[in-house]
Amino acid sequence: MPLTAAQQRIQQQRQLLETVLSTPLRYISSQCADVIDKDKSIINETLQSGMKMIPYCHSIYIMDLNGEQISDSIERNGDVIALAGQDRSERPYLNIVPTVDFLLSESYISNFSRKPSLTAVQIIRVDQQAVGFVAALFELKNLPLTAALYEEPTHWRQLKGDPSIRGTLFQQQRTESVIDQHIQNVMAVLHELITERGIFHTEIHFSSNRAIVWPNRVPCKYHILTLDDLMDTDICLAYAKNDYSENSVIPKEKIEQILKMFIDLRFVDETIYLRTGTINTHNGLIGLTFSCDGSHYMHYDEFISKSLLFWLGEAQAGTSIIP
Repeated sequence: MPLTAAQQRIQQQRQLLETVLSTPLRYISSQCADVIDKDKSIINETLQSGMKMIPYCHSIYIMDLNGEQISDSIERNGDVIALAGQDRSERPYLNIVPTVDFLLSESYISNFSRKPSLTAVQIIRVDQQAVGFVAALFELKNLPLTAALYEEPTHWRQLKGDPSIRGTLFQQQRTESVIDQHIQNVMAVLHELITERGIFHTEIHFSSNRAIVWPNRVPCKYHILTLDDLMDTDICLAYAKNDYSENSVIPKEKIEQILKMFIDLRFVDETIYLRTGTINTHNGLIGLTFSCDGSHYMHYDEFISKSLLFWLGEAQAGTSIIP
């Protein structure tokens, strides 16, 4: 199965981390090979010296081939945590065999800190024979971003919803909401907010009579617009006049067409109908959630290229509109 965009970014990140970490861990492993049969205090001192070579490392320790910790855990701040003797054989980072010298584990939740973490494991060899492992623990929050940021894909994606809703789909019928009764006026208000008042992300919940909007000036905070807000044209005055963002992917003149298509999809069928419509002007994505609880996400130009007959035909065929 092809990797998703997010999985590709993760793979790139892991490859770069392996490049950064494998060399210092190989050196520390060679140092540990000389002291692995020595007193624990000598092993700890070797790890304390090696810790300085590993950027972003949270803690480091040595295990034998059975996964039992030989050393204490040496933390970056110099603390020595007395964990010698701990059985780590069931930890997710020990799916390594002596023929593989270096492994960067998948991310997991640390039993000790309860934080998302990963562990780099390097085999310790003496006379070419594996005798143990050196393990370096990293908390994800401390790792630098070593690959390009994840970007939301723009191709059409369909996601299945709650099976219990899908199973009873044809036993239900759309109940007219108050927004339905005043939909032209409500959409006119939302058009003003998006095109003239700096709203870049909008979620319209038709069945529950509300909308959630994100303004450009405070993008980390959303505002909930209730039915009373949406039916009061004065709500536009609560938002300062704001030129349509130059960062918008969706052309300003297309917003009215998109909102009109939402109206059409709301009333396209009494059984299969639009429950929620989403517009994000910055990434150009349109989101649709139908009464079957199935969701579609697509680029705005692909959305507006589909006629109502397309959606109606697919709804009746039970193919595309119900993912």
